[in-house]
Amino acid sequence: QVQLVESGGGLVQAGGSLRLSCAASRSIFRVNVMGWYRQAPGKQRELVATITSGGMTNYADSVKGRFTISRDNAKNTVYLQMNSLKPEDTAVYYCNSHSPYVSPYDYWGQGTQVTVSS
Repeated sequence: QVQLVESGGGLVQAGGSLRLSCAASRSIFRVNVMGWYRQAPGKQRELVATITSGGMTNYADSVKGRFTISRDNAKNTVYLQMNSLKPEDTAVYYCNSHSPYVSPYDYWGQGTQVTVSS
């Protein structure tokens, strides 16, 4: 069974940093697009960042220059380095694995809470 296991969430003061990790099944990690999404209270789930199997990245405008997504192919793990955190970054962060060709197309982790105090 494909699974995504997240870690690294927590409570941090504004201006601080956190690093999220997502360990994925080997069967999908090397070919699927990996990404991070977040959902804040009262808001829709939104894309934060994605990275392709070839290392191409994409970021939401709200996190550009502050967050960095990366992947370690040897460890089947994707990371999200979060710097200069703001209270508006507070959300549940979800790891995602996406395939454009094979159902169910998207796999999701359970989510990890990130809380940034003001």
